Amino acid sequence: MEKSRTMIDLASGSPHGAGIAPISFVRQVLAASLHPVLLQDDTFPLDVRQRAQQVLDTCPGGSVGVYSSSAVGMPYVLQQIAAFISRRDGGVPAHPSDILFHGGSQSLLKFVLNLLSSGGDEVQNGVLTPVPYPHTLPRLLQFHSLALVPYKLKEEQGWAVDMDGLHRAVTDARAHCNPRALFICNPGMPTGQVQDRKTIERIIRFAAAEGLLLLVQEVYQDCVYGSGIEFLSYKKVLFEMGQEYSEHVELISFNSLSNGSLGECGLRGGYMELVNTDKVVYERLNVLSALTSSPVITQFALEIMVNPPIPGEPSYQKYSQEISLIQSTLSQNAQRGYEVLNNLKGVRCQPVIGGVFLYPRIDFPTRMIEEAKMLGLPADVLYCQMLLDKTGIAVGAGCENGSRDNTCYYIRLSFAASCDVFQDALSRLCTFHHHLHETYEI
Repeated sequence: MEKSRTMIDLASGSPHGAGIAPISFVRQVLAASLHPVLLQDDTFPLDVRQRAQQVLDTCPGGSVGVYSSSAVGMPYVLQQIAAFISRRDGGVPAHPSDILFHGGSQSLLKFVLNLLSSGGDEVQNGVLTPVPYPHTLPRLLQFHSLALVPYKLKEEQGWAVDMDGLHRAVTDARAHCNPRALFICNPGMPTGQVQDRKTIERIIRFAAAEGLLLLVQEVYQDCVYGSGIEFLSYKKVLFEMGQEYSEHVELISFNSLSNGSLGECGLRGGYMELVNTDKVVYERLNVLSALTSSPVITQFALEIMVNPPIPGEPSYQKYSQEISLIQSTLSQNAQRGYEVLNNLKGVRCQPVIGGVFLYPRIDFPTRMIEEAKMLGLPADVLYCQMLLDKTGIAVGAGCENGSRDNTCYYIRLSFAASCDVFQDALSRLCTFHHHLHETYEI
């Protein structure tokens, strides 16, 4: 099989690098903000120029080249984020003083993990972490000297949370560490599940009973597919459970420019909202984030994400059409990928109803597993290396996401791509997979 000349990255989930076009309104506002001469030009719609002027007015000197007026986010942007959260959650109050912006949700998570770190304590602090988990999380925990306390998701039930397993995990962990927090991905990454209300309520009750801080990654909240499937934020459910929980359970939720429909990975911007956390926590996080000033132009983009054009504005129709096209593309790709993968020999993939990743389980030929052992590699890593070398398709090995038992192998592939690019990638993957089985089963 000949090696393809064009590489397609399906490992990282970077949609603009895989054929999905950026949102016009976002790029136009940023362009006018960076080059204010465009504010006097009618090339851009009126609401684009008005929005650019509005955000520039919040900057000292009217320029994006200044430092952010606050290390945790410009007050105007934080107000817009709070208004978005309240709208999303059906009127549940959100306050700018509880929100911190910075250069990506990963940076914000680092700040939180820094506060959770064990420091000089004899007993290591720990974070309950789903398996499979986001591939960047173990390194963050290790860097901050935190123990990764795994709790396995139930694959055959669509990667649902196993509450009995969660209870066992926290009980067993207390023999060697001090569990302080519970990390949640909703929608799941890389598993693509979306938690329903009952699941969220059970997890909140569990966190309350065990005295755990909830760290909830909700960066794919606008990427939900399927009839009757809806995203519910942990904060919304928490505040609908009564004062016993709404006033006491500590929650920090994360959202990002990179991971949803906007897919602005390169701009690196995100925010977190603190719920029921001590004011000292906010102050310490403020100090940590102040070490590096928040990027201004990224705040403009995030302001658009939480405050898009509304009906009656010149850009509304085009913005809505572009967002709808992206979401329908993701939905179609998710279904197409699920169908194609499940038709491959030895491959089983759970349905994806959220996020941008497929996480299929693969039964490799015995000879390939033996070859991987001789090379000192996990079989899924060898598969990914061979796939990249032969086809130019980059996918992630499941061992990066915690699948390391040497009996079940997985790969992680993003469907955040244009339909043509994703179809091309699937076609190459299928050809490679068939050829691999022919090679190792002779």
